[in-house]
Amino acid sequence: MGTTNTSHNDRQLQALIQQDPEVLLHPASSITQLLADGPQMITHAEGCRITDADGHSMLDGVAGLWCVNAGYGRTEIANAMQQAAGQLGYYHSFANTSNPWQVELAAKLIELSPKQLTKVFFGNSGSDCNDTLIKIAWHYHSLQGNTKKIKIISRQQAYHGTSISTASLTGLPAFHKDFPIPLDFVLHTDCPHYYSQSFENETEEAFCDRLIMNIENLIKGEGADTIAAFFAEPIQGAGGVVVPPDDYFPRLRKLLTEHNILLVADEVITGYGRTGEWFASDAMGIEPDMMASAKGLTSGYFPMSAAFISQEIWEVLKLGSEKLGAFSHGYTYSGHPVGAAVALANLDIMEREALIPRAKEMGNYLHQQLQSLLNLPLVGEVRGKGLIAAVQIVADKGRRELHDPALKIPHGIAATMRTKGVIVRPLPSIGALAISPPLTISKGEIDELVQALTDSISEMSSS
Repeated sequence: MGTTNTSHNDRQLQALIQQDPEVLLHPASSITQLLADGPQMITHAEGCRITDADGHSMLDGVAGLWCVNAGYGRTEIANAMQQAAGQLGYYHSFANTSNPWQVELAAKLIELSPKQLTKVFFGNSGSDCNDTLIKIAWHYHSLQGNTKKIKIISRQQAYHGTSISTASLTGLPAFHKDFPIPLDFVLHTDCPHYYSQSFENETEEAFCDRLIMNIENLIKGEGADTIAAFFAEPIQGAGGVVVPPDDYFPRLRKLLTEHNILLVADEVITGYGRTGEWFASDAMGIEPDMMASAKGLTSGYFPMSAAFISQEIWEVLKLGSEKLGAFSHGYTYSGHPVGAAVALANLDIMEREALIPRAKEMGNYLHQQLQSLLNLPLVGEVRGKGLIAAVQIVADKGRRELHDPALKIPHGIAATMRTKGVIVRPLPSIGALAISPPLTISKGEIDELVQALTDSISEMSSS
């Protein structure tokens, strides 16, 4: 680990804090709250901890936004960034132009990814990655004469991005309010969360039966010849860290194959070691036709995404090119040399330090320690896999009754935890607290996180 020094003195930082609301529209933020309280200015970070302008150090239990897998303060990544920026800086990838770093990265990713995925398309974010895969799904079917295959199935509580198309896929109403979305080509089916979505006395097996039956009925009702793809996070992240029943994906895969519908695994959160395997698709026995990834690809040090497609899809696109010419899609920064160099350095750290098996080991320890929270009256369930977890806050454990979202109970718990120097993420749509620390987290830091959770939930219970 290296050290990071701030380039701003205290006076400059205070001036920038004052200036922030005058010049910035923040993503996913309350303007009212920003004007009232100002921003929290983060100035530097190291390992699993971030530090703000007031010198407060906090254990980051969510790795930024689920992404800083290798931890903060990695001089190896900074050096790789500097070297690539000094040598090339930028050049595009349009019209069959390339650079050494993106080729090396693509080859490495194909080596690590599920075996049926053989080609990579680079973008800038999880949102544009999923947007790319929507277009490839349409293109793939159209080239085979299936021009009516336009519709995309997603799930309630899903999160697939915030572009117009991917916000439509997203099954969280907060991302739709006051926008004319979802667009009408998107269909939503059930969230596979047994704890909150099952019927009274319904077994998990019967719950899974019902979910698959509802998907089958949706396909039949809409017509399989109108549906291009099914988008699914292996573990739904922002929608609650929802792990489906074990038999869900094998049965879904079989159903989609029968109807010539592509399965797209959105691994923007779960990819690059989060679940204790390189990809959750491997960890959970999913066989996707396409796969989205971002976040952990560069550990957040550079904005970059990687969309994967199968050899079968590639062959169809190749034949299509003979008829149509260029693949008419791309981004100015696709395959950015600096981003690719950052990703290569990041993956090297993960391999060299064995962070993937470490995530499995530390994940097992995290889930073991979280079990103690089930003794608290406000905690109904602890769930997740590897170093991604959620603590479900409930109003009534016996009835599995969730709190009214308007009460913002998880927000209150997360705010209390910040006063104790630990960051977790409230998930208001399902009333849970999300945990996804850097894969470098230690047992001692996990103990610190769990203790802060325990104390903060206990304080909320007694208030």
